[in-house]
Amino acid sequence: MAYSTRYGNGASGAVNERIMAQLKDIIPDGVSDKESDRIVYSRDYWPISLRWELEGSIPALPDCIVWPETTAQVAEIIKLANREHIPVIPYGGGSGVMGGTVPVMGGIIMDMKRMDDVEDIDEKGLMVTAQTGINGMNFERYLNRHGYTLGHIPQSLYCSSLGGWLACRAAGQFSTKYGKIEDMVVALEAVLADGTVIHSKAVPRSSTGPQVERLLLGSEGTLGIITEAILKIWPYPEERALLSFAFEDIAHALEAARGIMRRNVYPAVVRIYDENETLRHFYETEEAEGKCMMVLVMEGDRRLVELEKNISVETCTAEQGISCGDGPVLHWLESRFNVKESSEFVPRGFIFDTVEVSSGWKHALHLYETVIAAMRGVEGVAVASGHASHFYPQGVCFYFTFGGVPPKKKTPHAFYTEVWDAIMRACLESDGSISHHHGIGITRAKWLSEEMGARFAVLERIKAAIDPNGIMNPGKMVRNHDE
Repeated sequence: MAYSTRYGNGASGAVNERIMAQLKDIIPDGVSDKESDRIVYSRDYWPISLRWELEGSIPALPDCIVWPETTAQVAEIIKLANREHIPVIPYGGGSGVMGGTVPVMGGIIMDMKRMDDVEDIDEKGLMVTAQTGINGMNFERYLNRHGYTLGHIPQSLYCSSLGGWLACRAAGQFSTKYGKIEDMVVALEAVLADGTVIHSKAVPRSSTGPQVERLLLGSEGTLGIITEAILKIWPYPEERALLSFAFEDIAHALEAARGIMRRNVYPAVVRIYDENETLRHFYETEEAEGKCMMVLVMEGDRRLVELEKNISVETCTAEQGISCGDGPVLHWLESRFNVKESSEFVPRGFIFDTVEVSSGWKHALHLYETVIAAMRGVEGVAVASGHASHFYPQGVCFYFTFGGVPPKKKTPHAFYTEVWDAIMRACLESDGSISHHHGIGITRAKWLSEEMGARFAVLERIKAAIDPNGIMNPGKMVRNHDE
C-alpha cells in the first residue's frame, strides 16, 4: 500500500519479534501488528488529518496495537515498554480533534475499549465505578436504565470513552448544571509510566496533601493511563423545561447569561449563537432573523425547574430577549450529535475546524470580537463565526468555527495552521485561555508554554519525574526532557 507519514519515517521498529512474543504472553488474544490495524490507529478525528488521508498520507504509524482487559495487563505492558524504551499511546474512542493519539514516534497503541465494565452503582452515595474504556453513550444508557444520569453529554457521546474524557478534561453539553468531567471525579485508579498502580479513596473530600492522582486529569496520556474511575451520579431528572430567546446582538445575549449565573441559577444547557450561526442553525425561526439565538434547558426536580425557568425568562426579557418557544431547542436536541461536516466538506477542498477557548466575563465580548476579526483577516477564510456553550458565574467558553479554501501557492496545512495561529494569538492577547476542553494534542502544543508561563517548567519536571524514560505518549504536552 502506497502512503507517506507526516511524522517520523513510519513505525519506530522498536517492537520486534521478541517484544511481540512478550506482548502476546500478556494478552494472548489482544495484540496486532497488521498493516490495516496500524493505519486505522494512525490518527484520531483531527480534521486536517482527514485532508492528509485524501492526499495519500497519514499522520504517523504505530508499531502495534494492544487491547488489554484488566488493569494488571495494562501494568505489565507498560512495565515491558518502560524497560525497552518503547512509546505507549493510550487510545479511547478516537474522537479527539487535536491529534492527541497520533503515534508521532511509533510504539504501542493501547486501545482501552475492552475495559468497559460498570462495576458498581452506590445508590446511597450517588457514585458509579466504571472501567475507562466504556463508550460514552453505553455508559449513560446503563445509568439511565438504573434511574440515574452522569450529566456528561458531549457532542462526541456516541464515539468517545470515559478514559478520553478524563485524559483531556472534557466538558459536556449539560455542564452548566452538572459540571465538567473533573467535577464529577471522586476517585481514580491509574497505571503510571513504570507500571505502578495507584488508587485514591471514594470519599467526598480529603485534606491529606496534594491530590496527586488528579495530575492525570488533562495529562493526555503523558503521565500514565487511568484504568478505572469512581464518579458522581444524579437521579434521572423528573422534569425538563425548554426555552429560547432571540437577542439583538451577542452582547445582550451574553449579559442575559451572565445575569442568570449571578443569581445562582444553573440551567443544564445555555447556548448562545452569533448572527451567522443563528442563520445557519435556526433559519426557520422567523423571530431570530438577523439576531442571536439563545437556547436553554432546565432539568431536575419539578419545583427547581420551575424556579430556574421563571428566573431565566425574567432575566432574558430584561435584556430585550424575544421568546421563540421550544422549537429551536427541540431542533438543537435532535441535531446535537451530528458530526458529519468533516466527511462532507473535506473532500470538496474546504478546510475547516472548530476552536474552543475560555474567557472571564470582563474580557468576553472583546475576546469574541478579536478572534472573529483575526479569523477574517486570514486570506482564504470564507466562514468565521462563533457560539458560547459553557457558562460560569466567572466567565464563558466560546466555540469558534472557521472555513475556507487555501489561496494559491499555500498548502491546506499551511492555511489551516495560519488560521489556528491567528486564533491562538488573538485569544492570548485578549486574556483568554487557549483551550476550554478539547486539550492540547499536536495542534496547540507550540502555544502551551506561553499559556502556562512559569508553570510549564514545573510540568516538564513532573513529566521527567513520573516518566523518566519518556515512553508515555511522547511528543505531546511537553518536550521530552532528554531531547
